[in-house]
Amino acid sequence: MKKLIVIAAVIFFFLGASAQKYDQLAKTPPMGWNSWNKYGCNVSETLIMGMADAMVSSGMKDAGYEYVVIDDCWQISRDENEEIVADKDRFPHGIKYLADYIHSKGLKFGIYSCAGTLTCAGRPAGRGHEYQDALSYARWGVDYLKYDWCNTGTQNAKSSYTIMRDALYAAKRPIVFSLCEWGSNKPWEWAGEIGHLWRTTGDISDSWNSMISILSQQKDLAKFAGPGHWNDPDMLEVGNGGMTTEEYKTHFSLWCMLAAPLLAGNDLQNMSPETKSILTNKEIIALDQDILGKQAELWRNNGDYQIWMKMLAKDEKAVCLLNSSDEKKTVLVDFGLIAQARTEGAEDSKPLKLENFTVRDLWEHKDLVLKESSTYIDILPHSVKVYRFVKK
Repeated sequence: MKKLIVIAAVIFFFLGASAQKYDQLAKTPPMGWNSWNKYGCNVSETLIMGMADAMVSSGMKDAGYEYVVIDDCWQISRDENEEIVADKDRFPHGIKYLADYIHSKGLKFGIYSCAGTLTCAGRPAGRGHEYQDALSYARWGVDYLKYDWCNTGTQNAKSSYTIMRDALYAAKRPIVFSLCEWGSNKPWEWAGEIGHLWRTTGDISDSWNSMISILSQQKDLAKFAGPGHWNDPDMLEVGNGGMTTEEYKTHFSLWCMLAAPLLAGNDLQNMSPETKSILTNKEIIALDQDILGKQAELWRNNGDYQIWMKMLAKDEKAVCLLNSSDEKKTVLVDFGLIAQARTEGAEDSKPLKLENFTVRDLWEHKDLVLKESSTYIDILPHSVKVYRFVKK
């Protein structure tokens, strides 16, 4: 009974604290690595530390990746005081030790829990323990929390995530809050005041059909995204083996156009040169990290040929030509028209002409030489061409 009274008193104290999210975080979409897509429940202290080392040595850190996030299965029980307990066989030194190691590399540490009674893998979750867990996260040095939506029964999504938001704020450590609610309750309509990013769909899998299906569900969501509040189409599958190199380039390009969080999910210690070149393409990453914070909009839709447009800072823009068909396409592209165009969500501005820009191919890393404003472009199957209109 005494233990329950103490817990209740702690909760009562924190409920009186100012309830809000940390609003100076995730001004651009978070970048990092998450364990789930490659390793599932097979996580350990050794694995996570190795990935932190590889993030530095591979050039991923230099490219902008900073969060090392351990997903489900790190936790195994609660102790006599209801404190969440890490699996001592897999994490013998505890979570704070792991967080300290990651911080020593100049990186940030992320962890996983769930709004329900159990996590998706059946481990202890956060329901009823939000304030207690938030204090643990703060004590350990957590910088990022992914909060899932399994085993929630009749819980109200907005209310459940609000409780965790308030708990994180009361714990007095700035922690990026990732709502993994799968888009079931249209979180884009309400999550901006609660978290820093929210899932818009079910889980991605390492296949072309999964990735392109998720893309199709993003086309009406651009108006809900911006600095500090991002639509999340799920983590990256680049390098996990289920798609071709061209398909992974398409996957990465589209996520950067969408201003999506970039959480790699591959084995960073054993990347192929092709995988590394995709994940560390700084010119493509710059679209994702653009400070204007605009999500791309579907500007032209001809079925399996689409043009996505993303407005950038300094009156620049990016366009992505997508060929989702199984055959090579040769398309006539009017760069003059694109130079003048603005997306629906863009602020009013005087239209610019093609001569105001240099058009740069972000995968070829070279400027286009355009003799006419319109030119034919070849696009391979399941492939993209990405161009940045750089202001002269």
